[in-house]
Amino acid sequence: MNPQDLKQIMSSGLLSFPLTDFDANGDFNPKGYAARLEWLAPYGASALFAAGGTGEFFSLTGSEYAEIIKTAVQTCRGKVPIIAGAGGPTRFAIACAQEAERQGAHGILLLPHYLTEASQEGLINHVEQVCKSVKFGVIVYNRSVSKLTPESLAILADRCPNLVGFKDGVGNIELMSSIFMKMGNRFSYLGGLPTAEVYAAAYKALGTPVYSSAVFNFIPRTAMQFYEAVRTDDMATQHHLLREFFHPLLNIRNRKQGYAVSMIKAGARIVGHDAGPVRAPLSELTPSECEELAALIAKLGSQ
Repeated sequence: MNPQDLKQIMSSGLLSFPLTDFDANGDFNPKGYAARLEWLAPYGASALFAAGGTGEFFSLTGSEYAEIIKTAVQTCRGKVPIIAGAGGPTRFAIACAQEAERQGAHGILLLPHYLTEASQEGLINHVEQVCKSVKFGVIVYNRSVSKLTPESLAILADRCPNLVGFKDGVGNIELMSSIFMKMGNRFSYLGGLPTAEVYAAAYKALGTPVYSSAVFNFIPRTAMQFYEAVRTDDMATQHHLLREFFHPLLNIRNRKQGYAVSMIKAGARIVGHDAGPVRAPLSELTPSECEELAALIAKLGSQ
């Protein structure tokens, strides 16, 4: 798949980040992961992101990463495109990107570098090095310590033809509007805030209607229903699901740092698709919180 093909994939539809399956010892469980992808693939997501943030990329070793991407590509070949997460220090991000390309992924989502603050010049250098290390398409993720300005993105667009996508995890509407006005259709855009459904209508109004759904991991039918409501401006369905499910879900998610991932693994366990425990430094939901989540899921009906 060439970069423009990846850009086209990102131009419409719902995207999602499958959980990474771990066994009781916390080791990667390829059989469980393949079964998860086989379950999710038919629901209609435009692409799945293997080893992304919801897939706990931040906790993976290099050898695990290679096995995860290989499993995802082989399982989903001919069914749904696989975009790999890549990130951390520049050389590690390059190693991940090149491994993902070798394994047959369709592109990468470039997650933030690790820990240290950086100037715009440093961020440009980081993204440029990763882009130039591969031939397939790259989507850059604005989040945390990696926040590119519209001017920096314009420089990168000139230097890196395979940088074709921009994912926003900041939620600054003024910044997002500035980026979209400056870059226009040079990029495809992806809403990437945690529980992105809450922001989907606002982002569509900006001209960026595509987003990634974490809840697709345990309520895929409802996730697709909500996306269709956003696509068709069905505000009645959006407001119903926001009121009855998504805003109560935020009340659970916001109780502890890291629950944006832990909550998704708990949801998968509740619906019978257990992905195992989260890895440190994340923490599990409490039993009472799992009961709250189960009650919310039950109201949605069969998936």
